[in-house]
Amino acid sequence: MKILNSIPKNDGYYMPAEYDKHYGCIIIWPERADSWQYGAVKARKAFSEVAKAISKSEKVTVLVNYEAYDTAREMLPENIRVIEMSSNDSWARDYAPTFLKNDKGKIRGIDWYFNAWGGLYDGLYFPWDKDNKMAKKICDLYDIDIYNMSNFVLEGGSIHVDGEGTIITTEACLLSKGRNPNMSKTEIEEKLKNCLGAQKVIWLKRGIYNDETNEHIDNICAFVAPGEVVLAWCDDKNDPQYKMSKECFNILSKETDAKGRKLKIHKLPQPEPIYMTKHECDGLINFEGEPTRTETERLAASYVNFYISNNAIIMPGFNDKNDIKAKEILKNIFKDREIIQIYARDILIGGGNIHCITQQIPYFKET
Repeated sequence: MKILNSIPKNDGYYMPAEYDKHYGCIIIWPERADSWQYGAVKARKAFSEVAKAISKSEKVTVLVNYEAYDTAREMLPENIRVIEMSSNDSWARDYAPTFLKNDKGKIRGIDWYFNAWGGLYDGLYFPWDKDNKMAKKICDLYDIDIYNMSNFVLEGGSIHVDGEGTIITTEACLLSKGRNPNMSKTEIEEKLKNCLGAQKVIWLKRGIYNDETNEHIDNICAFVAPGEVVLAWCDDKNDPQYKMSKECFNILSKETDAKGRKLKIHKLPQPEPIYMTKHECDGLINFEGEPTRTETERLAASYVNFYISNNAIIMPGFNDKNDIKAKEILKNIFKDREIIQIYARDILIGGGNIHCITQQIPYFKET
């Protein structure tokens, strides 16, 4: 593995869309007692279901701390690779490498700086040193060269791309004070385009209400095809999400992508508001003397937080009346993929969902 200090765009590398063909997927095993209730028992079952669903059509590697290796190996089928690798928490989307490819089919990774969604300003835990080493370790594992972008704070969940030159993100996240406060919006945009091999950035203002990541894009909006996006939608005017989603829709309606196409917008309904229960809160330990969740706290639930595998869409379900409706919408969009819905409340309690716990590796030929 080489650590590169050049600019990906100048080297002919770009981030492909998630709906392009994958080599595989990375998942990191849940363990933190202040993130995952009651010893992460239910969370591990949910992670296992996600891993098994993805492994039907691509290689899955699960990374796990030493203490939980035996448990993970026992819970996961033999076709899923389990490797010991130390981490602080289990958000593969946010601190595993962002993978790029070139027109020859070769791939490289990007090592952004990860500071737990805001560092000492408004981050969610400390330390994050083990997480911050994961990108290089993963590229070492796959013998993939990696770009050193450790001077720039970014999480994978804060960006979506169409693979044809367009990036979408949110101002709430990328312009937050806990990430790159000394950079202007224009400078951040140029950084994204240079690193991801893109020509255009579409900025949405906000994401999902009460999303503690400072409102990642992968919870509110995602590319499903060139020129097409899904958008989390709320019809209840009394819900704070209503104005947030409507503002996103208005921006997207007026935008074109890097190819000049008007965007087709599919509205994906939100589940009814989901709140923490006392029982769930009691199953979490405090972080530095403070609870990480409080009773009746609203969780940032969204059906947009799905993973696109080679042959399927792995999407969250919440035992909500909109589960079936959201599944049918995605079925009509992804006609060539199976729609697999997994009950995901036990992932949501940790602060994210199925897309957040996964990171795709674009297809490449192993040497």
